Amino acid sequence: MQDSLRLTFRAKWVLMLVRLSADDRLLLDARAEARGMRPATYPSVLLRSHLRQLTPLPKDKLLALKHSIAELGSIGRNFNQIARAVSGGGEVPGSLRSEFWAVLKICTALRDNTKALLRANLTSWAAGHD
Repeated sequence: MQDSLRLTFRAKWVLMLVRLSADDRLLLDARAEARGMRPATYPSVLLRSHLRQLTPLPKDKLLALKHSIAELGSIGRNFNQIARAVSGGGEVPGSLRSEFWAVLKICTALRDNTKALLRANLTSWAAGHD
């Protein structure tokens, strides 16, 4: 009877004690600071991401990525306006063509930078685990 009344408690958080060498602690502190995290938070995020095969972006990089995506949306709307003007038989001045090529260069650079950001994020989480 007592077994049937026993409640199972499952803690949301489990505390662990981890021993680090002084050198590893310095490296941990540096990595945590580089990611804008507290030294105790960084290993928790790192362990969770490893166990669940996640690659979390730090908040500032995630915001930069979201901003880039928003900018790409704005550029895409501008391209649609240009395409409608050209397909509607509208005259395209020479300055618009040069602006079009400038915007295309910006889009290419933004795409390359976004890819580099994601690649750097993946690499940074894998560093030291070769």
